[in-house]
Amino acid sequence: MLELRPLVAGEEDLFLSLYDPALVGIQSTGRDYRELVALNQYRPEWTWVALRDGETVARAAWWAGPDDEAPIALDWLDFADGEEDTAVALLEKAGFDAEYCLVLPPRWRETPETKAAGEVRIDVAKRAGMRPFIERLRYRWTPADGLPPRPGRLTFRPEPDDDVIFDVLRRIAHGSLDAHEKRAVDEGGVDAAARNEMEFLQWMPSPRDWWRLAFSDKDELVGLTVPGRNHADPVIGIIGVVPEHRGNGYAYDLLIEATHLLVETGVDAITAETDVTNTPMAANFARAGYPVTQERVYLKK
Repeated sequence: MLELRPLVAGEEDLFLSLYDPALVGIQSTGRDYRELVALNQYRPEWTWVALRDGETVARAAWWAGPDDEAPIALDWLDFADGEEDTAVALLEKAGFDAEYCLVLPPRWRETPETKAAGEVRIDVAKRAGMRPFIERLRYRWTPADGLPPRPGRLTFRPEPDDDVIFDVLRRIAHGSLDAHEKRAVDEGGVDAAARNEMEFLQWMPSPRDWWRLAFSDKDELVGLTVPGRNHADPVIGIIGVVPEHRGNGYAYDLLIEATHLLVETGVDAITAETDVTNTPMAANFARAGYPVTQERVYLKK
């Protein structure tokens, strides 16, 4: 007998009873499911299991911030050997409209075991109605990687006026290489893309006064840099250069400024992401000493 259902409070053991070698997926990073349940980032109603004769054979957990009313991402998906059809049925019955973020080790396609584990999950998600959207590189900087000096070409100032920030975000959205932002522009225009970015910045629990506008030596606006903190780590929130100043390498300056600002607050690690297709930004992270620690595949309905 097969049963597909969400957990009820106190059934964490049922979710965790499925053995998985943790070659891929968010659990491969050492994430503690129980800890995030206690922080209200995983919730019983967003955690689904497939039970065959009472034994867990597939599981899926959707994540969000502690104050969010709907899940933001599916980031935990596992199933026993031969239970691919069950996993597809589990995703379909749960019915959440959220991106699948599949966490993978660097160069995961070069190792047969991780390649197989990643591809079978991608196939299950596709069969459940999702489509591959973008692949991203995940970085984690620590002081051992070295702190490059500030280039000194730009002046940085806090900007307390949200309307000013919104206007800068609108300008940055034009011609952006970020796949999520490009999709937002295609679907709703630059105003919609700017609103998405503004909502993300306001969603982060880090201080508002960390946001910085960057200016040239002629006092022309160059862009926006936002060091931040999500519900897990200090992060590079946004690096954006306005179109008229692109091509001058200023994204590197913005990245270094954000890194310095976070270090000055006492952090000992910083995470960041960029699309694999955004080769200029990937080059900036490499130049700044940010090592790639994960790859991520995003799929969405």
